[in-house]
Amino acid sequence: MAAHRSALPRGQGRTPTCPFLVRSGVPSLLVLWDVDYTLVATNGVGKHLYDVVLAELYGLDMPAGLGSMAGRTDTSIALEVLAAAGVPDPLGEVPRFQQGLADRALEFHSMVRQYGRALPGAAEALAAISSLARRDDGQLVVQSLLTGNIPALAQVKLGALGLTEHLDLSIGAYGDVSEVRADLVPVARGNAARRYDADFSGTATVLVGDTPNDIEAAAVSGARAVGVASGSFTMQQLRDAGAEVVLADLTDTGSVLSAVCSVEAAD
Repeated sequence: MAAHRSALPRGQGRTPTCPFLVRSGVPSLLVLWDVDYTLVATNGVGKHLYDVVLAELYGLDMPAGLGSMAGRTDTSIALEVLAAAGVPDPLGEVPRFQQGLADRALEFHSMVRQYGRALPGAAEALAAISSLARRDDGQLVVQSLLTGNIPALAQVKLGALGLTEHLDLSIGAYGDVSEVRADLVPVARGNAARRYDADFSGTATVLVGDTPNDIEAAAVSGARAVGVASGSFTMQQLRDAGAEVVLADLTDTGSVLSAVCSVEAAD
């Protein structure tokens, strides 16, 4: 689905100009959103999908004592699950397991609608950032995902909760790419650059997420980071991880826009 990019005639209505684009001289901005506990809470739907596929493919129950899934990619989680469950050659089995997750993900659409929820302010934040694009000023603002979810699961979670309108999911980077979250940043940048014929290097990319792994992925890749303390990590923990700006949540749309367009972080 293509990203929504709105244009406002020069001098008419409010002016949703991004200070980063104006003062940095960079005409393009790529905003990459985390999914779980940044945009949505799905109350264990992903874990239930893991339960179903592990039982279906291997006849096994989810092992106990697994590490936290927060901020990790599905590749990392799948490898730990398969190893802890005693599946032979867990690394070699990851592609098969992830294909099983993808095959069954769509069946969980109704469960996400029933038990999940868009986090407060998420829909408004996505729409507001979309409005920053001004073709008359040559500003290009693209939103997509940088998430630990595999593509099919990310699409089910966001689609079921009505949050895909302003996201170009085709250029996102997903958790089937690597165990390491930072590896996803160049994938998303490359996808966006090819699709939009634009340069999203360095601070022209912003990661928005709720875990230190999101923040560290931005730091490693030279991107900017906006922390959102709507998950299991505090605002201070996200600051300590290196986030330039930290929000308590997404309910103040103006603060979200200011964070994404932070001039100070780019100076």
